[in-house]
Amino acid sequence: MIKLTLPFWLSGPELTKLKNSCETFYTDVAGWLRWPLSQLDPVTCSEGILNLLAWQRDISRFNGEPLSLFRKRVAYAFINNVDAGSTAGIKRILERLGVGYCEVDERTPGLDWDIITLKLSDSQLAQNPELLDIILQMYGRTCRRYVFSTITPMTLFIGTNTFFHEQVTAVAQLDTTAYLYSQSSTIDHAQQVLCAQL
Repeated sequence: MIKLTLPFWLSGPELTKLKNSCETFYTDVAGWLRWPLSQLDPVTCSEGILNLLAWQRDISRFNGEPLSLFRKRVAYAFINNVDAGSTAGIKRILERLGVGYCEVDERTPGLDWDIITLKLSDSQLAQNPELLDIILQMYGRTCRRYVFSTITPMTLFIGTNTFFHEQVTAVAQLDTTAYLYSQSSTIDHAQQVLCAQL
């Protein structure tokens, strides 16, 4: 709100009280006028309006879902529908809703062609079981099955060394009409094979 300033000849204590009360009143009126606009934002609206916005965006609150997560799901409903069905999209959806990093394998060797493997950490699977089921139900690909697999980050130290490999191949071929004159010479061959396994 605009701060009211009185001219110096109206700067008495009673008029200052009147000015302060007018500022307070019009600040409240401005808040009342801004209230309907603030109710359109799912992050800041009241819980009753949030339920209406969730119904409008086809979002249902599951049992035990925290209010902050429900607000995120309602706020990102449109963009999540745009990202639904793609590999990069499901990764973005999981990032937006607070699950975190995920790896997606569309074709896993040894599994049926319609199985998509989501690789998550143990803590992600333990903290978000209902949320993951709802995300896959709403935003997963139709006619595809999803399997969860765990990934565990590990610290790996690898020592690096330089290695040298030299190989020479000499081929001798005898033609029936050719005469072979040979001089004594040595054929040198050096080979080294290094294997590294984890």
